Amino acid sequence: MEYEQGKILENIHSPADLKKLSIDQLEEVCGELRQYIIDVVSSNPGHFGASLGVVELTVALHYVYNTPYDQLVWDVGHQAYGHKILTGRRDNFDTNRKYKGISGFPKRKESEYDSFGVGHSSTSISAALGMAIASKLKKEEDRKVVAVIGDGAMTGGMAFEALNNAGGENADILVVLNDNNMAIDPSVGGLNKYLLNISTSNTYNRFKHDVWEGLGKLDGLGKKTRKFIQKNQHALKNIIFKENTLFEAFNFRYFGPVDGHDVEYLTKLLSDLKDIPGPKLLHVITQKGKGFELAEKHQTKYHAPGIFDKKTGEIFSCGCTIDQAPKFQNVFGETLLELAEKNEAIVGITPAMPSGCSMNLMIEKMPERAFDVGIAEQHAVTFSAGLATQGLIPFCNIYSTFMQRAYDQVIHDVAIQNLHVVFCLDRGGLVGEDGPTHHGTFDISYMRCVPNMIVAAPMDEIDLRNLMYTSQLKENAAPWSIRYPRGCGVIPDWKKPFEKLEVGKGRKLTDGTDVAILTIGKSGIFAQSAVKDLAKKGISAAHYDLRYVKPLDEELLTEVFENFDNIITVEDGTVKGGFGSAVLEFMIEEGYAKKIKIIGVPDRFIEHGTPEDLYEECGIDEKGIAKAAVHIMENHRTKIL
Repeated sequence: MEYEQGKILENIHSPADLKKLSIDQLEEVCGELRQYIIDVVSSNPGHFGASLGVVELTVALHYVYNTPYDQLVWDVGHQAYGHKILTGRRDNFDTNRKYKGISGFPKRKESEYDSFGVGHSSTSISAALGMAIASKLKKEEDRKVVAVIGDGAMTGGMAFEALNNAGGENADILVVLNDNNMAIDPSVGGLNKYLLNISTSNTYNRFKHDVWEGLGKLDGLGKKTRKFIQKNQHALKNIIFKENTLFEAFNFRYFGPVDGHDVEYLTKLLSDLKDIPGPKLLHVITQKGKGFELAEKHQTKYHAPGIFDKKTGEIFSCGCTIDQAPKFQNVFGETLLELAEKNEAIVGITPAMPSGCSMNLMIEKMPERAFDVGIAEQHAVTFSAGLATQGLIPFCNIYSTFMQRAYDQVIHDVAIQNLHVVFCLDRGGLVGEDGPTHHGTFDISYMRCVPNMIVAAPMDEIDLRNLMYTSQLKENAAPWSIRYPRGCGVIPDWKKPFEKLEVGKGRKLTDGTDVAILTIGKSGIFAQSAVKDLAKKGISAAHYDLRYVKPLDEELLTEVFENFDNIITVEDGTVKGGFGSAVLEFMIEEGYAKKIKIIGVPDRFIEHGTPEDLYEECGIDEKGIAKAAVHIMENHRTKIL
């Protein structure tokens, strides 16, 4: 079909429209798709570099495969912007990650083309295997399943568990390894070196090129021999070379490495692979940020850059700096380095998020004492446990949502042995535009039920510093969970001398007589504003910041229950089993009968949007707290909001 130059993409409403094009038009489609992603993401912040790197692969996959009947599973879902645009969401892509808009990740209820909901990494091969086995059981033998794994996701152990299972089942799946040598930060570890060796081996690649080109010049026999090599490539390589045995050890036929930015070649190759049965792995070399020069050069910076100038690449600051409203992650990173300089036993561990959590500061200054272990949360926790057995004090920084992936290790390897590991859970609470896969709403509940665990949450930057300082003291040797929110804090002058905080002790911030507001973590900031609003309405509210969910400050709680009939608890975590539940348990155990309202994240998954929108939706902001205070004084029974 002929379209006006520069206007092919606007006529593609589904992969069916894409398939109407000739193969030599696909390069132009890729150019338009890449520019459309740049145009939208520059003004509507989101993930950037990863989707630019898979434009050609995305176009080729939808051109060759019969989606949505054929199942396409994206790993690390922020690769999938091009996929969304090609599958009917181009016209509302500008709502991406906005409140009530489309999700920044594939989501089953959003589109039939999103075969599996993703957000965390290393899940695609397992999901694809399940789909392939289901298709086999349902006699849908013409249905194909493709998993696209990349952006460091192959460093996750779950991916190898799935490869092992898929190879054993001889499942008919294609795994596309999008190898860009990056996660958010550069990929690390032995696997990364192995893939790099494959992709840069002159001997191997020259041999493949020479043999393939030579066969192409032969009449008749050449085409048949090429087809034979495609179907028996793994066996032939084992005879000639020994360097590509990793994936073949899992019973996968290995193809590659190939140029992931040659859309015509990818299309032809995928068409051939589609007809080859059994487990296959296609190794594709791509460049993260492809087509936007600064994103190619500064891949970590442009992973999710925020608003930027699409012509110059200038990134517009959110307005927070270390000198004025610091991000909690920066407070963590600088404080950890400061503590490590004073205490030689401190070591740092992060699963592939050094820049995101600011542990890159310690990695740069003390590379022998700070470790990026790749996307491997389970390993990060047990590695920390091993370090702790030898008298070191690991600060293991994992985003709250990702810590869910290592819960068994927290209990089995750390808590049972009562090891001195300090878990610093970044992005606690409602993180905003990344949505339900990334909200850190469950950690208070799942940590406070673990024996030996100390569970704390700072209200502000100074609290975070002091909790970190307190946690590394020898007399406080135990498993710790310190959770703090995403984004900027509220105290410009946060670099105060360290203060030792008594474990399990909270504080009263405001006196009052009518209602007591008990908070944990960031919710205390909202409560302070609510107290002022209530005063204008003639309601005297006392504000208590508990600091610790476990152990609870029972002395402070006794004071509250002896002096107040109206009590509100506020947390930016789930109301089920969280901070409010802990206070309610104390009330029942001590025989008090009071009116309590528990404010927090309701028992449902919260969608994406700005943090302000989401906190308002859940009633956790200052307006919600003030409204609850007015309501409780008119209510005569315990109620959970």
